[in-house]
Amino acid sequence: MIKVSDQAKEKAVQLMSEEGFDANTGFIRVGVKSGGCSGLEYVLKFDNQSDASDQIFEDNGIKIIIDKKSILYLAGTTLEYSGGLNGKGFVFNNPNASRTCGCGESFSL
Repeated sequence: MIKVSDQAKEKAVQLMSEEGFDANTGFIRVGVKSGGCSGLEYVLKFDNQSDASDQIFEDNGIKIIIDKKSILYLAGTTLEYSGGLNGKGFVFNNPNASRTCGCGESFSL
């Protein structure tokens, strides 16, 4: 469902630890909500609880939770981490996005 690059895994484990989450039992919750300059906006946060409507996936040793509404928008996405001069942070490489904004935080289909 969602792939996690090696750089994203390393950064996620580090940040989860800093925020008091155990990467072995915690999750990265990703989703999509209305907003942003392109119409849809990515959501990413750490969590340690899941809801009945959540789907849980695992890639590269990282557990990902996605709410059912967001699954169609995120199918085939790779979560990466960029630490370059143009900005730091997690990056969603989403093959379903037909257009993305300049900052990469929103997209449209």
